[in-house]
Amino acid sequence: MKRRPLLGGAAGAVALAACRDPAPAREGGRPAGGRLLVFSKTAGYRHESIAAGIQALRDLFQVDATEDAGAFTPDNLARYRAVVFLNTSGTILDQAQKAAFEEYIRGGGGFAGVHGAADTEYDWPFYGELIGAHFASHPQIQPAVVRVEDPTHPATAGLPQTWTRTDEWYNFRTNPRARVHVLLTLDESSYTGGTMGADHPHAWYRTYGRGRSFYTAGGHTVESYAEPAFRSHLAGGIRYAAGL
Repeated sequence: MKRRPLLGGAAGAVALAACRDPAPAREGGRPAGGRLLVFSKTAGYRHESIAAGIQALRDLFQVDATEDAGAFTPDNLARYRAVVFLNTSGTILDQAQKAAFEEYIRGGGGFAGVHGAADTEYDWPFYGELIGAHFASHPQIQPAVVRVEDPTHPATAGLPQTWTRTDEWYNFRTNPRARVHVLLTLDESSYTGGTMGADHPHAWYRTYGRGRSFYTAGGHTVESYAEPAFRSHLAGGIRYAAGL
């Protein structure tokens, strides 16, 4: 398990200052632009793919990337169409930062969680509802068949009905289906180590107050972020969350 220090000193000041530029004009409760806040703080397992994920998102969107939880203030969050938790882990926000994020989502902000985002903030009920399900376990990295359940969503448009790829396949503590709209499921007969049976959600979305939430369990490996199909899936889900 690898850890990287949080931004500190001059580097942290520069990053946080960048987050405090004047907010753009708003439309329907969201900033008029399409900028994203990509947050990758870890207090548990640290994915080696974080840097690749940030670069992929920079290729696709206007992005401010940080691991400084001080960015979670009402004024700063108001600058962004959506906040992406990119392979976060553990407890990463304090109570004031959590309150700011809850206000942001309920007021119409967007959230997108990628892979390790489900291994984050287990004791925060709001976050558990927002993301839909928490991580339980995973087998070794291996190929598996992902099935498209809803081909009409931006996150699944253009994907093959059966999509074979290699990644780390999460099992979840609960099945989120009753609380979310499932987009992708895993075919547990196509790999070893699945524990959820015939109904194994892998990506989904939901609304929360005036906000929107998207989660995909893909994205453990560095190679994921160079896959055209995975990048398309990720970009579509984030566009949904951001209302773009």
